[in-house]
Amino acid sequence: MASRNPSFFRRIGLAFSVLFGAELAGRLVRLREQATDAETPATAGAEEAAAPARPAIVHETTPEAALQLLGLLQRDARFIDFVQEDIGAYSDADIGAAARVVHEGCRKVLDEHFAIAPVRSEAEGSRLTLADGFDAAAVRLTGKVVGKPPFTGTLGHRGWRVTDTRLPALAEGHDASVIAQAEVEL
Repeated sequence: MASRNPSFFRRIGLAFSVLFGAELAGRLVRLREQATDAETPATAGAEEAAAPARPAIVHETTPEAALQLLGLLQRDARFIDFVQEDIGAYSDADIGAAARVVHEGCRKVLDEHFAIAPVRSEAEGSRLTLADGFDAAAVRLTGKVVGKPPFTGTLGHRGWRVTDTRLPALAEGHDASVIAQAEVEL
């Protein structure tokens, strides 16, 4: 069965779902671990057993920056309003018009608060070779991965890397969990 890759906009929606959904992110991690275990050649297990295991360094994070980004996306793009809306009753033209406004606002937030660059400079669809020691945190191998580098394949997505973050400082006592205030007209 041939696999169908999701469109760019579908991948963005999935990324936000994973970014802001801890349960979904956990399920995705477990699924990827299962897939990695299933794809690992039998000889790799013997090599890993011989090498001493390095303990993973875990950094505790706080949700303030994610909440702040979500608040900025709501303020400038009405992102949460759009995602929370049941769009089943709307026409494709109405959804497209709303998506254009959301897209413009999201892009404004990204441009204002982040510097983003591609992970790979080659054009998507290009053939490339990954040498031994390639950055596995920046490049995900897909398909049938067997053996050791160098790996030759086709670039399906260039990837993105944040090179600078410019989120505003939060005032002491600011409740970052309120990402959009309720509005009461008097």
